[in-house]
Amino acid sequence: MKLSVVIPARDEAGSVGNTVSEIVDALAGEGIDYEILVIDDGSSDGTFAVISRLAESDERIRCIRSSDRNGFGFAVRAGLEQYTGDSVAIMMADGSDSPEDLLTYHRLLTAGYGCAFGSRFIPGGGTHRYPLFKLVVNRIVNIGIRLAFGYQYNDTTNAFKAYRREVIDNVQPLISRHFNLTVEIPLKAIVRGHSYAITPINWSNRTTGTSKLRLQEMGSRYLFIVLYVFFEHHLSKGDYRVADQLRSAGRAGWRAGGAAVHPAAEPAVSIEDDGGSGCVSATPTSAGSGCERRWPTLSM
Repeated sequence: MKLSVVIPARDEAGSVGNTVSEIVDALAGEGIDYEILVIDDGSSDGTFAVISRLAESDERIRCIRSSDRNGFGFAVRAGLEQYTGDSVAIMMADGSDSPEDLLTYHRLLTAGYGCAFGSRFIPGGGTHRYPLFKLVVNRIVNIGIRLAFGYQYNDTTNAFKAYRREVIDNVQPLISRHFNLTVEIPLKAIVRGHSYAITPINWSNRTTGTSKLRLQEMGSRYLFIVLYVFFEHHLSKGDYRVADQLRSAGRAGWRAGGAAVHPAAEPAVSIEDDGGSGCVSATPTSAGSGCERRWPTLSM
């Protein structure tokens, strides 16, 4: 399975080079077929030049100038229009996301899950130097999303996630222009019936540059997207759900993941059925305990 990595970057010359190099080392070390797309979101500090130099020595690295207005959502959407892999991960340019966690995501997608979601707030996950005010706001927002949609995933707003191509195709069109895209994609994927696994991840605050997320500017935009998907979920009569599309095509049933699980995924997570909804979660297993697999089924 070819993995594409989309990295939006705006004025990240101090960190994006190391970020890309560490991702390359991790993926190449595992023998994973990959490409990396860095989307330059109107940088003025030499970000494009940094990535262009890396791309000269590795044809699997591409630096693309975002053709739209500046904005995290615009940049990610530009990458999602041009990636060529069977799956795609969205990562930050500031080095906050771990390449080792990216390998876990790839194992889960290879195992058959439609989405690989990470959580920094379950056993095995963690944060380093998370600003206190942002942490408090993060927890409040994520609790609100969990209550609205009735699922157990507790880190929806985190940008670092990975998806199989069919999921990205199904959640189109994407309408978020800013950081609220980090909520739009996973919520659409969940309410449209795609399987997902949750695994602990670790996050470290940037050491160079400045964050582009401005909470005071994003509150109403997050709320808009949450309400947009909430009303789709409750009012669209399942018009966009994968299971309903398969039903109309005459399929007898739908099962997440298929028949086989990639052996490399087994030690990392313990997978549980989420009430037959077509969604699954994963939490760390104890050392040497292996992995319990239970595949959720949607009755048709």
